[in-house]
Amino acid sequence: MSWLYIAGIVVFVLGLMASIALHEIGHLVPAKLFGVRVTQYMVGFGGTMWSKKKGETEYGIKWIPFGGYIRMIGMLPPRPGDDPTRLRRASTGPFQGLIDTARDVAQEEVRPGDEDRVFYRKKWWQKVIIMSGGPLMNLVLAFILFAVLLMGFGLPTPKPIVSPLTATCVIPANQPIRPCKPTDRPTPAAKAGMKVGDQLVTFNGAKITSWDDTTKKIRSHGAGPVKIGIVRDGKPMTLDVTLISQDRPAIDDPKRIEKNVGFLGVGPTEVYETQSLGSVVGYMGDLTGRVAQSMLNLPQKMVGVWNAAFSGHERDREGPVGVVGAGRMGGEILASEALSDREKIMIFLNLLAGFNLAIGMFNLIPLLPLDGGHIAGGLWEGLKRAYARVMRRPEPSYVDIAKVLPLTYALAMVMIVMAGLLVYADLVNPIRLSG
Repeated sequence: MSWLYIAGIVVFVLGLMASIALHEIGHLVPAKLFGVRVTQYMVGFGGTMWSKKKGETEYGIKWIPFGGYIRMIGMLPPRPGDDPTRLRRASTGPFQGLIDTARDVAQEEVRPGDEDRVFYRKKWWQKVIIMSGGPLMNLVLAFILFAVLLMGFGLPTPKPIVSPLTATCVIPANQPIRPCKPTDRPTPAAKAGMKVGDQLVTFNGAKITSWDDTTKKIRSHGAGPVKIGIVRDGKPMTLDVTLISQDRPAIDDPKRIEKNVGFLGVGPTEVYETQSLGSVVGYMGDLTGRVAQSMLNLPQKMVGVWNAAFSGHERDREGPVGVVGAGRMGGEILASEALSDREKIMIFLNLLAGFNLAIGMFNLIPLLPLDGGHIAGGLWEGLKRAYARVMRRPEPSYVDIAKVLPLTYALAMVMIVMAGLLVYADLVNPIRLSG
């Protein structure tokens, strides 16, 4: 294991911790703005590495960089009808006892004079803003990172310029890329004298606008003679080329084969092109849809992770990956000799932006203990109060999320098991960027 590999892991972990810290700031700032007393702001879990108290809040870093939290007083309301000056009779049943214990813990930090500073007594819209702040911070951070990537570095865009990697012989679609053999027949491009660096500008007199446009024109033409306009060393010229018919992978679905389409035999050159702000919005919108689809398929994807961890199956490159796996990717990126420094930075930015996008969207799922569960509780409270006003009924009490704590703990246990499975799979059968 090289020092560059270790450095890559460290760089990714630092980026992840910065993302977690900003997530918690997204909760902290509106909580303090609305007067909730926040006793702790922590990045990480486990034992405390460093902390410092400023005002009423203790700020710190913990040893395990897998999350973070802020501690707000009064997250759960007291039991309805409780008289704080009298002892409460013991609860019967494990679930009720669990709920009552959680209520007691939530009230322990409430001091005299804190009655209006507890979370549960805040207006419903204030609760929604406080709990939305963390996920929205991740989504904003993802957008900023994608903007730096696309607008600052650009995206690799295929251009109709003959690539140095272009094969000069015809290789069937069902065979991998390989060196040409003496028995292989030359491509139409090679026969016509086309060279590396030639820019394709016209096809039978029609202007070529992009690589996709080039591919469509060639394939739709089929076999037969064509005139292709090129620019070589700044000089325009026209080549007479006789296309042949070949089976080729479809443009929109490489797994599907298109039969007997026109074939020239050139590959594009990838050029980095900076994108507009609108392109960033479209790029992130497309990724958001794909992440949402992945979340819907998460149970199925986790079965694949299990099979990869315990049965040796190949990991799905589009499947979920944990912090350990992402850290290993960071090490692989930095230690790679095949990537330029520019490409390493771009992949790091894309990886960190993708993680922030996934973290933000996952936390918006309307289930406790996720932020989305608290957001759903606040929205439900707002609907109840709005309905009561319209119907001229007494104002309803606060939404009591303590009642769903048994389900919350069950979901938390499932999440812990999933996280543990991902850690194990990332150790024994990781996703490798190099394939």
